[in-house]
Amino acid sequence: MSSDAPSPCRIKVIGVGGGGGNAVNRMVESSIGVNGVELWAMNTDAQALSRSLAANTLKIGNKTSRGLGAGGSPEVGSKAAEESREEIMAVVRDTDLVFVTAGMGGGTGSGAAPIVCECAKLSGALTVGVVTKPFGFEGRRRMQQAKLAIAEMKTKVDTLIVVSNDKLLQIVPENTPLTEAFLVADDVLRQGVVGISDIIVKPGLVNVDFADVRTIMGNAGTALMGIGHGKGKTRAVDAAIAAISSPLLDFPITKAKGIVFNIVGGADMSLQEINSAAEVIYENVDENANIIFGALVDEKITNGEMSITVLATGFPTDFYNEEGEVSLASSAPRIKSTTVRANVSKPPTSQTTNDDSNDEKTGALFKKKDSPTEGRGIKGFIKRLFD
Repeated sequence: MSSDAPSPCRIKVIGVGGGGGNAVNRMVESSIGVNGVELWAMNTDAQALSRSLAANTLKIGNKTSRGLGAGGSPEVGSKAAEESREEIMAVVRDTDLVFVTAGMGGGTGSGAAPIVCECAKLSGALTVGVVTKPFGFEGRRRMQQAKLAIAEMKTKVDTLIVVSNDKLLQIVPENTPLTEAFLVADDVLRQGVVGISDIIVKPGLVNVDFADVRTIMGNAGTALMGIGHGKGKTRAVDAAIAAISSPLLDFPITKAKGIVFNIVGGADMSLQEINSAAEVIYENVDENANIIFGALVDEKITNGEMSITVLATGFPTDFYNEEGEVSLASSAPRIKSTTVRANVSKPPTSQTTNDDSNDEKTGALFKKKDSPTEGRGIKGFIKRLFD
């Protein structure tokens, strides 16, 4: 069978409202649409839909909003989705995996996205919500609407990934123009979707079945996402450390019971590098965690960079309270006294490496287990890889 054969897994990405539609546009621009993922944009705003790059669009609430938008009111967005429920059900029918992406806080995204998720889950699809909370400067009303929408959406999905836009301020350079800051927020939504869908639909060095993804993400509750990049001779370890210590993670990844991570590199990416990155993640999560991952070669990457997207699920508590805020009672410090500083010239693996005292330190922190569990090191990794 050709490696280019389409995946039998039917995946749809539905961007709801302005933020969700922008995220879908970013996916089209990055050519995700040719990789077996069907893209949709849904909105109450006919003008916004006319500018959508998605191949499929659906204007919801013809009577409710008359194509004029929701006016920032989640109630209008919800009524519009209810009015178009049958059309939404037709979109999600006969689909294995549905991503619903939206920016929380506005009218259409906050009001309609939970109903789209409900339709998708009722259809039998694994339903994953990927949403952002608004920037603080967008105002209290918008933030409150976002919290209420997140609380409702949690009950309608298998897994909900929540990214706080304010967290992006920690990774966006100072003096970044406002328009570019919002583009970063849209791109984080895109990376959350791509990080999961690519390991299913793209043939890679290490392939993952949809059934594996469903095992970890089915009814998993709230999830967190970390993204890391690395360049140079220790790029794999750098990317892994950056991903598990990402500012986007509101909760220690060490408490996660389910991990999905995706490694993407150029044609020069080696098995040893995949192993090094995997070991960093294995050694920093619960020893009984269910872990699946994919490794993809993207020949378009020619600058020597590697990227890793980590999705963590199955936390011992749903650390978002009923208003969508991180619960202080369940949150814990990311760095404990047992942590050590990583020197990228000596990756934290059992593999022997050449020490170069002139190598630049990452400055990232990660937890080192006292004694590695048997089968989680290099030998165990390679054994699992070829079993």
